[in-house]
Amino acid sequence: MTLVERLRAAGCVFAEEEAALLEETARGEALEALAQRRISGEPLEVVLGWAGFRGLRIAIDPGVFVPRRRTELLVELAVPLARAGEAPRILDLCCGSGAVGAALRAEVPGALVIGAELDHAAVLCARRNLPEVVEGDLFSPLAAGSRFDLVIVNAPYVPTEAIGLMPPEARLYEPLVALDGGDDGLDLHRRVAAESGAWLAPGGTVIIETSREQALRTAAAFETNGFDARVEHSEELDGTAVVATLAR
Repeated sequence: MTLVERLRAAGCVFAEEEAALLEETARGEALEALAQRRISGEPLEVVLGWAGFRGLRIAIDPGVFVPRRRTELLVELAVPLARAGEAPRILDLCCGSGAVGAALRAEVPGALVIGAELDHAAVLCARRNLPEVVEGDLFSPLAAGSRFDLVIVNAPYVPTEAIGLMPPEARLYEPLVALDGGDDGLDLHRRVAAESGAWLAPGGTVIIETSREQALRTAAAFETNGFDARVEHSEELDGTAVVATLAR
């Protein structure tokens, strides 16, 4: 069987594209080793060692959350706001691999971008993609008195009981801390809404990924904490986000 046929038999929907990427990466025995990892179910991005995101190749390590295309909506919404200011300060919160922060650094010249992440393996990975990444729970590792014009967040929002329904590539190969959002999926969203105001510059904005089903509740959490919030959705990216600006 050809590599394409083997990948297709393993359930890879985009077998031709995946085979081309694997063959671009390795030859001979090394290619076979990569192919076997992919056929066994390991995420393609982890096998390759990188994920495509906004035209960049983001370094990905085993056991680290793989950035989704829908998350590009956060960058799409953030770029015009960031470009409106001079040397904007941006926090990529729950940054995972640092994909969002890396994209913003590439698209907003002069921006100061800091990543923050709880999971140690993700921190090590993110430091391959972003110059400055701090380790700890939400805002806790940041220097006292830090203020940001934009806080971009991809916190987990999958309800605990729904984790078992996720594709094997996610639930078997990505850390639970990056997926589990608590009983209703919004535990971290409520915490970010309650805590982020103290870390924003006047008129600062939080852009947080959510789902269509949870968007209004995410927005309400921010409104309860003194933000003006709106829901944004992209059909092209199949992504949803809440944009919450600190009321003056």
